[in-house]
Amino acid sequence: MNLQIPEKEIYPHLPAALRHFTIAQIIGMALAEDLSAEGMLDLTEASLSSRDVTSASTLDPNLPLHGYITAKEAGTVAGLPIAALIFHLVDSTIRFTPLVEEGQRVEISTVLAKVSGAGMAMLAAERTALNFLGRMSGVATLTRKFVDAVAGTKAMILDTRKTAPGLRVIDKYAVLMGGGQNHRMGLHDMVLIKDNHIDGAGGISEAVQGVREKFGTRYAIEVEVKDLDELSEALALNPERIMLDNMSLEMMREAVEITAEKVALEASGNVSLKRLRAIAETGVDFISVGALTHSVPVFDVSMRIA
Repeated sequence: MNLQIPEKEIYPHLPAALRHFTIAQIIGMALAEDLSAEGMLDLTEASLSSRDVTSASTLDPNLPLHGYITAKEAGTVAGLPIAALIFHLVDSTIRFTPLVEEGQRVEISTVLAKVSGAGMAMLAAERTALNFLGRMSGVATLTRKFVDAVAGTKAMILDTRKTAPGLRVIDKYAVLMGGGQNHRMGLHDMVLIKDNHIDGAGGISEAVQGVREKFGTRYAIEVEVKDLDELSEALALNPERIMLDNMSLEMMREAVEITAEKVALEASGNVSLKRLRAIAETGVDFISVGALTHSVPVFDVSMRIA
């Protein structure tokens, strides 16, 4: 796939949290699904819209149209900058005008954006733009429900690496728009010592020692523990964070008392909206929720010409 797009063509349309080198590849692959039978696409091509054989055979290529993107349910909006960029890449003369803010809660039938320009190009970009907007708003909407459920406690909602393959930067941005926070982006930017690392290294102490021997203080260290004995061992090693894995509410409360704010505690495993408030009230600092991104319902949006 030819994705020779100068940065200046991308970044003016994106907030800082989306200025990532994979964005062009992600959008390019998504557009190629619709506009290229061979799966190859040159986003610098001047007539991408002509690849939409339906519009190319039914619409005058110079026919201007006006479209309105509307929410078909209530929720939290995320992905407007991505939608704008998709329309821009298909035809740089299309005008995309957001009518709500990123991260804003909206009601059913709220008009989210107006799109104006060559009709063929608008329809060529429509489904890809709506697919991103729908998934990202779905993640933001679900995240907002979790964030609201812990309001008044000190607990902060974190995402995980359980994202759609290839869409991690997109999914994690949407979590931010829903009021959540990002855990590590990948395996490269933080140490998280889990059960398999502990078993392979021969114990928690050995695993932490191995990290410090290899990297010193370069990376923050989080250690996963499953009971209070492991908690005590991990606490003595002074990691930046300890993950309480699938612990009961009573055990989490004990863990909070034992650590006495010496280290940040993250609750993980068996987290649902029904159980969330009780987990937050144990006094943990973070609650990580895989469901924010691994099984999120898509937010329903549509675009109609008017």
